[in-house]
Amino acid sequence: MAAEDEGLTGPDGARPAPEPQPCPVPPDERRPEPRSVPELLLGRPPMARPLPSFDPEAAPAEPGPLFVDWLATALDAGVLDPQAFTLSTVDADGMPDARVLVLRDVDAAGTGWNFSAAADSPKGRQLGHHPAAALSVYWPQLGRQVRVRGTVERAADLVAAAEFATRSPAARVGALVGRQSEPLGGLTEYDEAVAVARRRLEATPDAVAPGHAVYTLWAHEVEFWQGDAQRRHVRLRYTRTGPVRTPEWSRTLLWP
Repeated sequence: MAAEDEGLTGPDGARPAPEPQPCPVPPDERRPEPRSVPELLLGRPPMARPLPSFDPEAAPAEPGPLFVDWLATALDAGVLDPQAFTLSTVDADGMPDARVLVLRDVDAAGTGWNFSAAADSPKGRQLGHHPAAALSVYWPQLGRQVRVRGTVERAADLVAAAEFATRSPAARVGALVGRQSEPLGGLTEYDEAVAVARRRLEATPDAVAPGHAVYTLWAHEVEFWQGDAQRRHVRLRYTRTGPVRTPEWSRTLLWP
């Protein structure tokens, strides 16, 4: 059949430009319709994947070495930011507060978790008022959670200054900017403060942010939680039975 009979050419025999057609969107790139939270989560059960086992009978007598072993396993498994943990505190009115921080060190022998913060930040003020906290970390790829509760002790300023020197230039600049959690007028205002702090650090490389503090959470209780796809979670709780910094602990297996 000739093209003219199909109406595919113009009077002069030239093909007209085709009408624009909507570009099909691959099914996996289409934006889904807004759904409720239960609908979003339906069919996505947590930990539905192969997970490591955990034999509580083979666990060490103290929690510190076990935490270090689990942290190393998380690093080997490619867990992103395995040193990130949630620190929970309470304010002067007894209201809970929580935020994600970076673990700096672990005193495995004394079972203390070290982190740094600005003493004049909300968490610093809360710890000054009530020096106790809870720490929790979750490594999704392994289905492992660790929970720590205890008292918090602030280190000497010389320790804080030495720790500050080990931080990256960007981290030191951010700390020198200060004013954490205060209202900010705009990102330009922050960028200007960063520029000032950067020039200060370049001029004085050993500068330490005022109020920079290092804290240690000395554990009174530590729980290790190994998830299981069939909900046969394994929970092992260590409870300190002696003074802080002594290797005196009891161990209890908990129901899931």
